[in-house]
Amino acid sequence: QVQLVESGGGLVQAGGSLRLSCAASGNILSINIMGWYRQGPGKQRELVALSTSTGTTNYKDSVKGRFTISRDNAKKIVTLQMNSLKPEDTAVYYCYANRPTSLTTFEYWGQGTQVTVSS
Repeated sequence: QVQLVESGGGLVQAGGSLRLSCAASGNILSINIMGWYRQGPGKQRELVALSTSTGTTNYKDSVKGRFTISRDNAKKIVTLQMNSLKPEDTAVYYCYANRPTSLTTFEYWGQGTQVTVSS
């Protein structure tokens, strides 16, 4: 089992910055992908940014150039630096991790942290 604990988030004005962090604990040795999803009011959960254990990253188009994902592979900590925030970035942000095995891939989610961007 893997536990994900998030920190960061809060209220910021448009144009401001926030930093989210997520630390994994438990059975973390074979974690592959770590990253962030978000769910805005009345919307479906969507990918924000992902990072693989080999360093490949993937971003939602609308956050490219504004958000940066970074990762401490040894400690299994992933951070999301969010700059130039916009009101449409307002959402609950969820940390995500997956752990592949020979039979299946397990997926894990954090409890979510609220990010609110005021105009």
